[in-house]
Amino acid sequence: MSDAESTLATFRERRDLAAIQPAGPLALTNTQWVDMEQTIWGVPGTWSPRADGGSGLIVRAGLSVGMSVDGVPVDGEALVRGKDDDSPSTVVFSDTVTGHVIASDGSYALRVWDSNSEGIQNFGGIDAFPYSPEWVITGTWTEIPGGKSVGFEHLKDEGVARDEVVPGEITLSHEGVDYSIAAFKAGRALQLVFSDATSGDSSYSVGRFLFLAPNPDGTITLDFNYAILPPCAFSYAFNCPLPPAQNRFPFAIEAGEKNVLAKDGSLLHG
Repeated sequence: MSDAESTLATFRERRDLAAIQPAGPLALTNTQWVDMEQTIWGVPGTWSPRADGGSGLIVRAGLSVGMSVDGVPVDGEALVRGKDDDSPSTVVFSDTVTGHVIASDGSYALRVWDSNSEGIQNFGGIDAFPYSPEWVITGTWTEIPGGKSVGFEHLKDEGVARDEVVPGEITLSHEGVDYSIAAFKAGRALQLVFSDATSGDSSYSVGRFLFLAPNPDGTITLDFNYAILPPCAFSYAFNCPLPPAQNRFPFAIEAGEKNVLAKDGSLLHG
């Protein structure tokens, strides 16, 4: 086994391990947005937005349900601060079920995690293509001063695009054809959301992710052996970005992760 193959094998072992962690993608069982007083599937309590419009949600529950927020048992009403707060709250529902509140455009949702979820119990592994040196491609990187906004649709947003900042242009060539693609900022890295001719055939239908960074000499390395499945391939409770038109390659990229498998070798989500 070459050094490149050995390094990739270690990466894939870590990906399998990360998938089954208590807050890993297979543990997410529900994401429910709260815009009025309501119940949330799978957990106790009545949930509502804050009357003052601040970060988080209000939960009302009796002591008998055994829920705690930030280590304090809920007996009546409690504030669950969102992830956009400097001190986000953690909710504990049981020995295996926890939750936290996420934010988007001033709205809040409860995410519920179960460290003994059906997905974790049935997980067999992440299927992937063998290492392929031909899918380590060097492209060119051209920074866009100030960046530009590109609309990315999401799986559950019914065609409504969210603007993401694209800090530069990536150009790559394949079989004599040049492609200009968009990757948005993800922390210190760039995140490429793409699909190709394997999508919906031998790999996950929605597409895949690749994280990358420009090189100091103005090039950028796209090692598609490290293409990974998006979180929505593991749990329907995630809402993943979809590849924009320019990131939908007409050729097959037979490298990287393919699908999430159950223990019997079938697709975990059918």
